Amino acid sequence: MSTPATAPLLTRPDGSPVRALVVDDEPALVELIQLALRYEGWQVETATDGASALAKARSFAPDVVVLDIMMPGLDGLEVLGRLRASGNDVAVLFLTAKDAVADRIVGLTAGGDDYVTKPFSLEEVVARLRALLRRSGHAVSGYTDPVLRVGDLTLDEESYEVTRAGRAIELTAKEFELLRYLMRNPRRVVSKLQILDRVWSYDFEGRSSIVELYISYLRKKIEADGPPLIHTVRGVGYLIKPAA
Repeated sequence: MSTPATAPLLTRPDGSPVRALVVDDEPALVELIQLALRYEGWQVETATDGASALAKARSFAPDVVVLDIMMPGLDGLEVLGRLRASGNDVAVLFLTAKDAVADRIVGLTAGGDDYVTKPFSLEEVVARLRALLRRSGHAVSGYTDPVLRVGDLTLDEESYEVTRAGRAIELTAKEFELLRYLMRNPRRVVSKLQILDRVWSYDFEGRSSIVELYISYLRKKIEADGPPLIHTVRGVGYLIKPAA
């Protein structure tokens, strides 16, 4: 995930980079999300506790906040409550425990805009943040077309539809995220580690074999009626490019 973004997908209306604040008491998770958002071309500040989060929100004036609900001391719900009480209407994406249904309901009721459950994929977090920013009007797209294209393969990031030569292709959520990551990096070799960082949960534990498995799933679906698009670069990773 060290490869820099070629261009920010979203910017503020004045053309400056989107500002994101990432708040979680797990430093490793904060770092991963920070890297993913910087890859988008965004400015990112981080905090590992509620008090620091409030201070950063005042000084940094973020356009969107990634906020963990369960933190010691001042938790995410209290942070959100204080932000809203001060008149701050920044878009907030909550991070919640997988089985904490009540927390999700309370978080949305308290003024949160969306949530993802742990463990999650970084690609999902980025997609949800982009959607929040577009809805809030705090950012505008650097691209007018939500459809990604590689040869005769198309992927619509808004409708989640995938077609090849006009034929609809049904993908699982994880297959879609993997294909989207490849198509957002056409002709660029991405390593298994980069794919795991971007598409799988942050606690993937180095299971690179899962990438090989899902690449095989994708190939069977998108290359069933046409020449290969996804190529293996032995010892390096994978890339997608139009058929010759």
